[in-house]
Amino acid sequence: MKEKAGTGGVRVATLNLWGRRGEWNERRRVLVEGFRELEPDLVAFQEAVVGDGYDQVTDLLGSGYHVAHQTDREAGRGGDIEDGQGISVASRWPLGEVWEPDLNVTPRTEDFACGTIIVEVFAPEPVGLLLFVNHLPNWQLAFEHERELQTVVVGRAIEKIAESRDLHVVLAGDLDATPDAASVRFWRGRQSLGGMSVCYRDAWGSTHPDEPGHTFTAENPLVTAENWDWELELGRRIDHVFVRCTDHGPTLDIRNCKRIFDKPIDGVWGSDHFGVVADLSVQTSSGRPVRLSTKGRRARFWARLTCCSIHWHCGLLGT
Repeated sequence: MKEKAGTGGVRVATLNLWGRRGEWNERRRVLVEGFRELEPDLVAFQEAVVGDGYDQVTDLLGSGYHVAHQTDREAGRGGDIEDGQGISVASRWPLGEVWEPDLNVTPRTEDFACGTIIVEVFAPEPVGLLLFVNHLPNWQLAFEHERELQTVVVGRAIEKIAESRDLHVVLAGDLDATPDAASVRFWRGRQSLGGMSVCYRDAWGSTHPDEPGHTFTAENPLVTAENWDWELELGRRIDHVFVRCTDHGPTLDIRNCKRIFDKPIDGVWGSDHFGVVADLSVQTSSGRPVRLSTKGRRARFWARLTCCSIHWHCGLLGT
């Protein structure tokens, strides 16, 4: 059962849409019905098509969402890659500032619309302000070096934005890497990269610790439908939802996590990826509130204390 935002619940989903490839009209029906049933609050889309008056996100979700699109999307690559394909974010609640870190970290990344969108989301209390991050690094199996560099770029950007602010950070997307890869171990707090470290709680890993949870597998016929190169794919969990941690744990309790669009409906698969949805809450299962970082409160306290101290000294000096 979905917990409503007004009581502290947030439902987050991520899905690689595979553009409008294959039998799009049939896939569209499955996706529209599926998202209508899910009622997500926040969605990170990858390979969503925007252009020539068409918006695939709005087409699937309707007009009840606030949407932010990646600026530099696919263009002129030909083949099965439609112009305007890229990443997008949808939110039930108003959006604030949007940041797009540059992920072109080596010459090998130039022919792919890798990207990250970081958006402020004005969720109702008691959730409050949060950052929602849609991250899509390079997909090529041999490009883990680039994924590591791209991950550090995004990690630093998030930390800079979140510095001295009390807010939640939820990161989702097609990370094109498995939990044991360095670029994902970084998010999970298992290793440092680029002279820095962070820690995020893995929604699937924390709720299904003994299940592989593959989201990209040749068991889905769409994986090989237009590209037989993937016929030898063994299955990987590369689509993720993460919640940023403070010193003692995540700032939102991960109540539930499951795959979505992982079965055909009347013989129709929604996409070549399975998506992930997670239910998050500002309360623990025992009913206690999950505390945000005290960094923002501590910074404001010392700022006020310094200001008061200056006024006090000025008073003594008669200035």
